[in-house]
Amino acid sequence: MSKILTVGEPMALFVAKQEGVLEEVEEFSRFVAGAEVNFSIGMSRLGHSVTYITQLGNDPFGKYIEKFLQQNALDTTYAAYAPGYVTGMQWKQKVSSGDPEVFSARKNSAASHMNLETIANLNWDGFDHIHLTGIPPALSAGCREMVYELMKQARARGVQISYDPNLRPGLWADKQEMVQVINDLACRADIVLPGISEGKLLTGKEDVHEIAEYYHAAGVKTVVIKLGAKGAFTSSEGEQFYTEGFPVNEVVDTVGAGDGFAVGVVSGILEGLPLKEAVSRGAAIGALAVMSPGDNDGLPDRDGLEKYMKQSLTTS
Repeated sequence: MSKILTVGEPMALFVAKQEGVLEEVEEFSRFVAGAEVNFSIGMSRLGHSVTYITQLGNDPFGKYIEKFLQQNALDTTYAAYAPGYVTGMQWKQKVSSGDPEVFSARKNSAASHMNLETIANLNWDGFDHIHLTGIPPALSAGCREMVYELMKQARARGVQISYDPNLRPGLWADKQEMVQVINDLACRADIVLPGISEGKLLTGKEDVHEIAEYYHAAGVKTVVIKLGAKGAFTSSEGEQFYTEGFPVNEVVDTVGAGDGFAVGVVSGILEGLPLKEAVSRGAAIGALAVMSPGDNDGLPDRDGLEKYMKQSLTTS
């Protein structure tokens, strides 16, 4: 199996136990949130080794998150405590349909103070893949500089790069700057995984073929565009195809579905699966992710994934 590196901001997540606006909810369940956390846990459950770079507040939630990462078999060698700063937190609405309201308290968080010093002692030995998203570059100038350096070092060492734009407009002061930075980073990757709405916003194109070509023209090898319940469109070295979505019994929470999709695609590619099979795996894990309340508790192990895919193919 592969040895994977990622960097991000894990946050304590509190999910409402009953439906309604957040200010009226009295009881919450505790989880750990973060796009890179979701990706890391998903990859770990499929047997891959993942090292997670981050900074946590020296507070109860930071300690909870560190234990959670370790319990999910993630390497926390580069997960450090940042004195004087707090761990980011989120509260999420419970809904029966549609996307839930999410309120974040992450300004000036420990993770937002990551910078070049965070990776000064990073040992790249053995890593063959790095997964990055558009969230850390949005947190601060220091985080952005760190991500650029990680990409530079990965390129120099021949480490494959996957990139999920994971747009968070609320974290950017300026939309134009967001588009410029996210595209600049995406065009340095080998695999780019935008959602269809993200692709339209970032490239100004409406058609999936044109969105893919935008990134191919910059040197990106593989572009997989997420189409929600409809599946995905993939373009890679002249090969283009659509992948259907997998059946969902009940949509419990859509947050984390894109991260689950990335888990399937990246793990499949790293394991040498044909690209069509890798994207199909991504669609399956994305479907599983929306059928659970937390951001990552629905991500399957290998047995669970194979069972779900077989059942879905049998009943389709």
